[in-house]
Amino acid sequence: MKKINNLYKIVFALIFLVILNACTTDDLDPALKQNKDSETGIVSVDNLYALIKGAYSRMTNSEYYGRDYIVTNEVRTDNCFSNGNSGRFTTQAGFTYSANTGYIWDNCYSVISSANLIINTDLNSLEGDLDEGNHIKGQAYAIRALAHFDLLKTYGQQHVGGNLGVPYITQFLSSTSSEEELYRSRNTIEEVKNFILSDLGTAYDLMSVSSNKEFFSKYAAKALESRVALYFEMWGEAKAAAEIVINSGKYSIIPKDNYISSWESNQNVNSIFELAFSATDNQGINGLAYIYRTDNGVGSYGDVSALPNVATLYEEGDVRADILGYDTNRRGNTYLVNIGKYPDNQGYDNIPLIRYEEVILNYAEALFETGGDALTQLNLITSNRGATAYTSVTKDDILNERRKELIFEGFRFDDLVRTGKDIEKIELEQNFLNTIPYGDYRLAWPIPQSEMDANSNMEQNTGY
Repeated sequence: MKKINNLYKIVFALIFLVILNACTTDDLDPALKQNKDSETGIVSVDNLYALIKGAYSRMTNSEYYGRDYIVTNEVRTDNCFSNGNSGRFTTQAGFTYSANTGYIWDNCYSVISSANLIINTDLNSLEGDLDEGNHIKGQAYAIRALAHFDLLKTYGQQHVGGNLGVPYITQFLSSTSSEEELYRSRNTIEEVKNFILSDLGTAYDLMSVSSNKEFFSKYAAKALESRVALYFEMWGEAKAAAEIVINSGKYSIIPKDNYISSWESNQNVNSIFELAFSATDNQGINGLAYIYRTDNGVGSYGDVSALPNVATLYEEGDVRADILGYDTNRRGNTYLVNIGKYPDNQGYDNIPLIRYEEVILNYAEALFETGGDALTQLNLITSNRGATAYTSVTKDDILNERRKELIFEGFRFDDLVRTGKDIEKIELEQNFLNTIPYGDYRLAWPIPQSEMDANSNMEQNTGY
C-alpha cells in the first residue's frame, strides 16, 4: 500500500521534527535526535501535545478542511458550481474525477498516523501530567474517528451498491510494521462504522471538559457521534448523543443579531470544535475565502459560486440571506457568492467543523424519526434567524433547514446521498450534464491509482 506503506516515512519525518522542536536537550540527547525511531522519542506529555497540534495543523491543509473537502461537497450539489474563473473545481463539480485526480486519501491517513502514534504510546512511561496525557489521547481517538469517517463518506461503497469501506488503521506504521499491517485491504462499511463509534466512545471517556474550542473535547466527541449516527440512520444513538451535548448547557445558538458578525470571530458560543488558522498555517490564496469570491475581481480565484436558486431559499428577514452577495470576477462576470462565511480573504478565519446549530438539527431529525418533538427543535433555529416558525414538520423541512443553515460548510452532498436522493440537474450552470441518480458509481471517489499500484490487496471502486 504505497500511501500507507510509505506514509510512515513521511509522517516519521514530520512527527520527529515536531518532537524535536518540543523537547529540551534533557528530553532527547543527540544520539536519540539522530538515530532513534519516533516512537522512542516520546518521553513526556509535552511531546504528545506537540503531536496533537501537528495533527490539527495537517487537518488545515488546503486539500483537506482548509478548502477542498468542504468545497467538493458543495459544488457537487444544488448549492454551488464552478464558474471556471481560474479552472479550479471544474473536475469535482462535473463528477469527472478519475483514479489519478487525487483527493483527501493521503491527508486523512497522515492525520490518522499522528493520532495512532499518540494512541499507541504508554502514558505510564511518560513524564508530566497524566490526566492531560489522557485528555490528549482522547483527542487523538476523536481525530482518528473523524478522519476515517471522512474517508468512508468519500471512498466507501455505501451509496453505490457495495459493502466495502476503507482500511481502518489503528497502528502507527513504521519500518518494523509487518506486511499484513502495511498492505491492508478495505474493511467493510459496517466494520468502519463500528470502529468509528468505538473510537468516539473512548474519546469521550478519556477527555475532560475543555473551554478551548480549537481542540476536541468530550462534547465535541458526542456532537460528532450524533453526526455519524445520523448518517447511518441510527436514530436512537443520534438522539442520545445530541442530548448529552444539549444538556451540558455549554453551548447556545447564535442569535439573529450576531449571526453575520459571528463569522468574523473565533470560539463563539455556538462553536463546539473549530480548526485554528493563524499567520503561520493559513492557506492564503488556497483557502476558502479565496475560492468563494474575488472581492470584485481583485486578487482572488472566486471559482465557486452559488447557483441562482440559492437566492430563493431565504424569506425576507432571514438573516442567513445576508451571507449572500453578488461579486464580479476578473473576467467581468457577476455571480451570486458566499460573502459572509469565512470572510477574511487571507484565510485567517478559524473554520468551525462542529456548530451547535448542527447538533440541534441532528436532534430534530432524530426526534422526527423516533416520534419525538422535532417541531420545537427546528423552531429554535428559525426563531434565531428571523424566519417564520414551522407549524408542522416533514423530513424535507428538516433537510431544507439544514441546507439553509449549513450552506457553504460542506454538508449538502452528504445530506443528499444519506437520504437516497439523486443529484439533480436543476440549473444550467451546474457542471454535470444530467441528473446523477442515487447509486451512480460517481457518488464514491476512486481509490487513488498510486495506492492501487502499490497494494495488491486494495480493491478499486466500480467504474474506475
